[in-house]
Amino acid sequence: MNSGLPLGPCLWASTVQSHVSPPPPPPSFCGAGLQSGLREQLRGFPDGAAAAFAAAAVAAAAAPGDSGQSEGFRVMEKDLAPFQGGISKEMMANVVNRKLGTHYQIIKNELYREHDCMFPARCSGVEHFILEIINHLPDMEMVINVRDYPQIPKWMEPIIPVFSFSKTSEYHDIMYPAWTFWEGGPAVWPIYPTGLGRWDLLREDLARSAEKWPWEKKVSKGYFRGSRTSPERDPLILLSRENPGLVDAEYTKNQAWKSEKDTLGKPPAKEVALVDHCKYKYLFNFRGVAASFRFKHLFLCGSLVFHVGEEWQEFFYAQLKPWVHYIPVNTDLSNVRELLQFVKENDDLAHEIAERGRQFIINHLKMDDISCYWKILLTEYSKTLSYKVKKKKDYSKISPKPLKTEL
Repeated sequence: MNSGLPLGPCLWASTVQSHVSPPPPPPSFCGAGLQSGLREQLRGFPDGAAAAFAAAAVAAAAAPGDSGQSEGFRVMEKDLAPFQGGISKEMMANVVNRKLGTHYQIIKNELYREHDCMFPARCSGVEHFILEIINHLPDMEMVINVRDYPQIPKWMEPIIPVFSFSKTSEYHDIMYPAWTFWEGGPAVWPIYPTGLGRWDLLREDLARSAEKWPWEKKVSKGYFRGSRTSPERDPLILLSRENPGLVDAEYTKNQAWKSEKDTLGKPPAKEVALVDHCKYKYLFNFRGVAASFRFKHLFLCGSLVFHVGEEWQEFFYAQLKPWVHYIPVNTDLSNVRELLQFVKENDDLAHEIAERGRQFIINHLKMDDISCYWKILLTEYSKTLSYKVKKKKDYSKISPKPLKTEL
């Protein structure tokens, strides 16, 4: 892959300087007096939060121009780098035989798939985007993992190509835009009974809710509703019980819920629709089994996103910068009180970060951007195949489904 990728309509995939770097810091941070101005502005703030913001402000003020390739495409380039020596027919057979995902083939602008798919709605969400761009794709075949967890740890030899929606730095999986941009997300009764999806429709709903709850009307406290998929969430729930004026955080049920022991000794709270999160200024995002599907939605409330931990990634995360688009929180939440106090005392600054995060998602994570990323990812991946793909006789042709017009 080279840096001159055919970006097409991917506005978010333009240069970091144009689209990812934040606007200039407030006037008191600018010019020759930057360092002294920062010290004056941050005097009396908690040390950890002040130091982190100061570093971000200095970096924003002095951000150099980018070489022309965005962070998003650096992620793609890094994911595909292990396969630049070529993917052989034997290597692909090894991947398929291991059953690490669903095997797809694209031949003469038609999409084919093996019969079995572990999660049909997830496969359908993936297929929607591939079918949208099928006329622009060369022949290829690939294995797409629709499980929650990545499949190719870095200790595995040989390295084999598997597409997964999320991973940590300890995996070689190739990240792709998750199925939930269209369908197949978690089913949450009664708010999302058929599963979270239709990013395009949710964007509109969240925009209306953000308008209903502008910054000055939002409740100035942290907010979280979700199931206990990870004990990393426990400290926030306990903090909420200790200091409900600072945080409103409760556990809801999930499929594994059996008793109040699963919700830290209290009855599970009712599910709350994403649009109703917009009432609060500070919204918390945690990892689930892997990366959390809620992350991108929270920004559209115009609220300040508190992102806990940096380990789990999706394809677009690298373009979101801590202290520029969101507030980074230690995985153990050891700094959460300090951070909440920091943003409460610096409301204008918190609002600026929240607005930059919202604008980034609005402008650079549209449905066209998702399709564009898929197109470039698959086109570049196809160049690594060192053989001519032949259709398997027992594979089924996948055709577009009727458009679902509601969430």
